Amino acid sequence: MTASGIYVYGIVGRSHSLPPTIDGIGEPPAPVRLLPVEDLAVVVSAAYPGLRARRRDLMAHQGVLLALAEAGPVLPMRFGMVAPDEATVTAGVAARRAGHAAVLERLDSRVEMNVKVMPVQDGLAALIREDPVVRRIREETRRHPGYEANVRLGEAVAAGLRRRAATAAALLPPLFAPIADDMCQGPDVEGCVLNASFLVPRREEGRFRGVAERFAAERPDQAELRVTGPLPCYSFVAPEPVPARA
Repeated sequence: MTASGIYVYGIVGRSHSLPPTIDGIGEPPAPVRLLPVEDLAVVVSAAYPGLRARRRDLMAHQGVLLALAEAGPVLPMRFGMVAPDEATVTAGVAARRAGHAAVLERLDSRVEMNVKVMPVQDGLAALIREDPVVRRIREETRRHPGYEANVRLGEAVAAGLRRRAATAAALLPPLFAPIADDMCQGPDVEGCVLNASFLVPRREEGRFRGVAERFAAERPDQAELRVTGPLPCYSFVAPEPVPARA
């Protein structure tokens, strides 16, 4: 496959070693290597023309970052960042060396844990029991059934379930505060009342999961939790740390 620039996975310390087996993007996989820049190193491989967000390449990108994170902190790049040549990469990283080194120090021995909170769709019984507005609309619909009444009830139920989940979700950040070093609100996700990432010391991952599991177990009819991680710390680094095109 003909190379088309330098594909950038992330930045690590210069002493960071590559895992013995690591596959880069492309088919066949491009060899992954370290490009030294003073006391840092950029994790790169050859890029190829027509790079797209194919599952195989997405998984390869994520796999490289996860493997690197096992051996030490890594400043991750988003998928699909390509620089025209090595000189562009090294010049860009060198120009911001101090900032990159500070971020790597902050991320050392830490992982990102993402938490999404969603309404419980089968929590109707509890909602009717506790929400007088929904209860009243349900009684009116029973007395005067019809299409508009059903629509109004459906909207009230959806809004009520979302309110209950949001009320529960507001309690989560304080529970994680003694464990996590930082929190970052993620973009809105359809169906979620909370999408947040937490910067967690690696040694506290089990404790973090335990808090989430107890929280969900105590509110089975109020909120559904989805915990994803450990992840590379995408949410706690500045975007595009080297000059590249997406």
